[in-house]
Amino acid sequence: MTEHPTSHEGRQPLAARSQERTRPRQQDAAPAASPATAAIPGPAAAPGPAAGPATGPAGLDPQAAARREGDRLRFVGAATRRIARGIDLDEIVLGLCRASVPTFSDAILVYLRDPLPVGDERPVSPFVLRLRRSDRLRLSEEETDNLSETERLRLPVIDPHGDLTPAAELCEVRSGGALAEVLRGVRPVFGDSAAARAALPELLGAGRTVPTGHRAILAPLRGRRRVIGAAVFLRGTERPPFESNDLLVAAQLATHTALGIDKAVLYGREAYIADELQRTMLPDSLPQPTGVRLASRYLPAAETARVGGDWYDAIPLPGSRVALVVGDVMGHSMTSAAIMGQLRTTAQTLAQLDLPPQEVLHHLDEQAQRLGSDRMATCLYAVYDPVAHRITIANAGHPPPVLLHLGGRAEVLRVPPGAPIGVGGVDFEAVELDAPAGGTLLLYTDGLVESRLRDVWTGIEQLRERLAATARLTGPDHSPPLEALCDDVLDMLGPGDRDDDIALLAARFDGIAPSDVAYWHLEPEETAPGRARRLARRALSRWGLDDLSDSVELLISEVVTNAVRYAERPVTLRLLRTDVLRCEVGDDSPQLPRQRRARDMDEGGRGLFLVNRLARRWGATRLSTGKVVWFEMPSRGQ
Repeated sequence: MTEHPTSHEGRQPLAARSQERTRPRQQDAAPAASPATAAIPGPAAAPGPAAGPATGPAGLDPQAAARREGDRLRFVGAATRRIARGIDLDEIVLGLCRASVPTFSDAILVYLRDPLPVGDERPVSPFVLRLRRSDRLRLSEEETDNLSETERLRLPVIDPHGDLTPAAELCEVRSGGALAEVLRGVRPVFGDSAAARAALPELLGAGRTVPTGHRAILAPLRGRRRVIGAAVFLRGTERPPFESNDLLVAAQLATHTALGIDKAVLYGREAYIADELQRTMLPDSLPQPTGVRLASRYLPAAETARVGGDWYDAIPLPGSRVALVVGDVMGHSMTSAAIMGQLRTTAQTLAQLDLPPQEVLHHLDEQAQRLGSDRMATCLYAVYDPVAHRITIANAGHPPPVLLHLGGRAEVLRVPPGAPIGVGGVDFEAVELDAPAGGTLLLYTDGLVESRLRDVWTGIEQLRERLAATARLTGPDHSPPLEALCDDVLDMLGPGDRDDDIALLAARFDGIAPSDVAYWHLEPEETAPGRARRLARRALSRWGLDDLSDSVELLISEVVTNAVRYAERPVTLRLLRTDVLRCEVGDDSPQLPRQRRARDMDEGGRGLFLVNRLARRWGATRLSTGKVVWFEMPSRGQ
């Protein structure tokens, strides 16, 4: 996209130019500029015509010529520093334009390869250059009026009243063409050289010209491995033309710009990979388990360092339970993010085995040791049971969770801290606590409560006070909205508090009332399916769900029959009434059922086919003591 900034630093020399046309030549002998103003020479002090063999440029004495060369070197130093300050592609190109105009040239065109190759990848064909940015020296109306008609006609590219260029937006570089030869040569060339006269029309478009004389320089932009673009420097007729030493200046500007662009493209690719890695490591969305509402936040330490080892997760478990996990891998790099991803995957696998929280942390500790001796992380693993209104928590060196009660009281839960994951040989201890309905459990990483300005325990106390103050605003009978609560917690961060990533997971305990739960044990015998149907029918009648009886009885009969066939211990049957009707059948056989297509003459194999057709959802989960097969049916009106 071509852009035309309207103002630059140091534009004052333009006015001086219009005065130079009427001033006596004695001004050439004016005293030298002070060091402060000579560091980056203005256009009036720009290099003059080609140097003579003895007296220096424009017939100046050797001292004046030396001063001109010193000004040129200072300009190159200042310009390259300005280019190097850019981080992304646009900043670097803008740095080249602002450094060149008006100090070195009156206008500049910057073309870059489209698309830009990254690293060692092979560039695509054909070789296309796109006009990335253009810049020019703006003339005021008074200065425009001072230009004669001849001067205006001699400025075909620098148009005082319009845009900089009628240059083409895209240019396809023909293999073996004049432009390809100039780019392959790498060195800048004057616009009136034989090579440039053939190459510039190909770059700018047919019928488009540049000022005659040494008033244009075509400079290829070559990165570390290949040519990635070109820059065209232009001067108007009221200014001295370029001289041979200016080719060296253009080469320096082009080289620093090209190398900066190379680094910016590589940095952009690395940042993209890091962002994708971080995004895929964290859950895209949280589940919606029965009896609990969830909200989360993740904040990187800085926009320029978006990858870290903090993570959170919510994993549905059998029996309408949910595992809540938050962890923090030590370090802040792509390696930390990769380790975090491995630990998160391990935690998900262990959760599906329905292991106790302390056992999950024990296996995570073993996994971290297998990854390397210096792989350390903290983790907090909690399991919430909405039927029992209890939560079981185990900690591995992580900051303790905070529980906000319905009345507005906030407390830091007393959980044994444990050792970080990766230490090895350490036992983890779990505690079981009440999870009152309407309460909110907040799990977080240390980036929320610890910074250079405060220690972790001071931050935890501030978090507790912030939660209590937020709850008081909503009153004693209402819990604060979960999403707003997360935002309010993050607002406690001050300017110096973003030293680390922040992962935040909030869980609002709604629970399931005992009147909405029906639970039985069935002996593994032939009469179990019939008894299960009768028990389910009575429960549905009590809940006013008689219209579901036929479908539910059929599916329960099929699932219980399959469980009795393999079970050696009593089979469990549980019905849960929430926004859906959920049925769970558990047995002690670890073999998970698989749906298959029964042949016409088969007497069995159609049970799961019926479940799949009639149920809203269904699934099977392996437990440490066997398995649970469950299905859900829509409640009345759904």
